[in-house]
Amino acid sequence: MSFLTLEHVTHHYFSKDDFKKALDDISFSVKEGEFVSLLGPSGCGKSTILSIVSGIMNQTSGRVLLDNKPMIESELAIGYMLQQDYLFPWKTILDNVLLGPTIQDNVNEELKEKALELLREVGLQNVEKQYPSSLSGGMRQRVALVRTLITDPKILLLDEPFSALDYQTKLKLEDLVYKLLHAYHKTAILVTHDIGEAIAMSDRIIVMSANPGRISKTFEVPLELRNEMPFLVRKHPKYQSIFDKVWEELNKSETQTV
Repeated sequence: MSFLTLEHVTHHYFSKDDFKKALDDISFSVKEGEFVSLLGPSGCGKSTILSIVSGIMNQTSGRVLLDNKPMIESELAIGYMLQQDYLFPWKTILDNVLLGPTIQDNVNEELKEKALELLREVGLQNVEKQYPSSLSGGMRQRVALVRTLITDPKILLLDEPFSALDYQTKLKLEDLVYKLLHAYHKTAILVTHDIGEAIAMSDRIIVMSANPGRISKTFEVPLELRNEMPFLVRKHPKYQSIFDKVWEELNKSETQTV
């Protein structure tokens, strides 16, 4: 059964004198516990889709259903992780993690202990009293991940969360996120420009074309790859074959928009 469904979603950006169609007739669904990547050139509307699913903006037309309810009626928590960590420099790591519950006036000792446990799970034990400036970029993104998970979101929206990191740190965080999302049975949508990342982390890859943003083709990642950690996926014999197919489709989509 579909957990998230987009039905014929279209979106326009309006200015004083003109408008631009950012998305055209986007339809796809995501099952509970599934990891789906949106892959495509800049300007194809990948981040716009995340903004619509998160409720930050409303689509111009079409429907978005979460757990079979219209998005605006759903009370399910949604986690949103961005390229930048957006940690407040004047707050401790623990205070940054608990920002959402603090705003909701929902902080208690049990939740603090949960935050500390999540920090330990991502390899950040004993940093809760430190400030963001004392952590590396990769460590800060781990804090951002814990902040995203602390509210127990039912779906995670990941907008290029690793793109600002060095390659070694990026690969380590891919493994960490994959492990945590599977351990907690989370549903996730990843926006990325990185074909390898999409293959390594996803169950399905939705390739998009631009001007306006449309779905070009959807690829099922082979089960043998889905059962491996992301770092090992890149070494799998079937990796190069699906990489070449996605590359060909992505290249075709970009050529059509030139």
